[in-house]
Amino acid sequence: MKYVPHDYQRYVIDYIKTHPTCAVLLDMGLGKTSITLTALLDLLFDSFEAHRVLVIAPLRVARDTWPAEIDKWDHLQMLTYSVAVGSEKDRKAALMHPADITIINRENVQWLVEQSGIPFDYDTVIVDELSSFKNHQSKRFKSLMKVRPRIKRIVGLTGTPSANGLMDLWAEFKVLDMGERLGRFIGMYRNNYFRPDKRNGEIIYSYKPLPGADDAIYRRISDITISMKAADHLKMPELVMNNYPVQLSDNERERYEELRQTLVLQLPEADITAANAAALSGKLLQMANGAIYDDDRQPIRIHDRKLDALEDLIEGANGKPVLVAYWFKHDLERIKSRFKVREIKTSADIRDWNAGSIPVAVIHPASAGHGLNLQSGGSTLIWFGLTWSLELYQQTNARLWRQGQSETVVIHHIITEGTIDLLVLKALQSKEKTQDSLIAAVKAELFK
Repeated sequence: MKYVPHDYQRYVIDYIKTHPTCAVLLDMGLGKTSITLTALLDLLFDSFEAHRVLVIAPLRVARDTWPAEIDKWDHLQMLTYSVAVGSEKDRKAALMHPADITIINRENVQWLVEQSGIPFDYDTVIVDELSSFKNHQSKRFKSLMKVRPRIKRIVGLTGTPSANGLMDLWAEFKVLDMGERLGRFIGMYRNNYFRPDKRNGEIIYSYKPLPGADDAIYRRISDITISMKAADHLKMPELVMNNYPVQLSDNERERYEELRQTLVLQLPEADITAANAAALSGKLLQMANGAIYDDDRQPIRIHDRKLDALEDLIEGANGKPVLVAYWFKHDLERIKSRFKVREIKTSADIRDWNAGSIPVAVIHPASAGHGLNLQSGGSTLIWFGLTWSLELYQQTNARLWRQGQSETVVIHHIITEGTIDLLVLKALQSKEKTQDSLIAAVKAELFK
């Protein structure tokens, strides 16, 4: 297929080529993979500023999306690539294969750097989903930082840079500039831009940005950051958000309130206990969805309210394909027991969904939230249970609401009234405001 880039895509291609270190914050659907590959093509074969390229991406994106984009566009056919996923034997074979671009999943960064025995000789690194490196204590972050001084060019790609707040940005930009803009140490970053928020004596659980901290942070990173939102540059399909409320019975409500207030619930089948507030929130989300794990990790049914609502929504789709997002394993098991569904897990599943041959598909945001193009298979997404992660929430929505979608996208949230479901939805909306301010602060203005 012939690649005819939009004006904004040309702008970003040039930005990547002229900025050896950069963060490219592109909204979902703007084509960041094809943009990056086009820039790499020029860096490899025109200016010769890149020689060995490593792409780090989520597993399914590494395995499916990057190879598919290279194979798709005519101008990229001269690029050679190798995909280092799968067994250790397969990964080593892929790494030894001579290629312009080597693609590896983020879970194997530590293995590549510390265990593979193969010298790290990549001068150019693309981190697809830069937010995957937001935890400075993670093994992948520490491993990449060990070889970061050897890397001459690095590009961080994401549409969700600060899904859980501004604290995420320190590690992400440390990977890019080794601490030049936001400080070499997380403690310095905290002291400069935040103050303690929730605490218990000397133990601090969370931090709150100081007044004006967001603007100060954005100014510090603006020289290597480009940001664009899809709505500014594409004719996006219409998006309809809908909350589908369900009500608990009096008995079900009493059980929910008992656990919420006492952290203990006695059921005929078993006892349920929550050790702390974090565990309690998870238990309450389970109850809102209709089942809960006991202390032995066995699921106990509480109600079928959301299953009934899901049946109504599937019926209301009138035969159109429906994608259902679930969170807990017992959600999936109960959905499977009621409906004939197929999980989106493999490349074949993705092809069949996009071919329109799967009436009801189920997807877990953590395993398939990033980078997968599912817009050809349907336009209806139903959230059976919500997640606290804004990143996974937005990325999952963007599987359908993106460029190339020909129909109005409808996203349903099945919400159990009077439960933690409403708090989660409110939290997602609140976090979105923080992230949108970051996007707006570094938004690129195309040349008029």
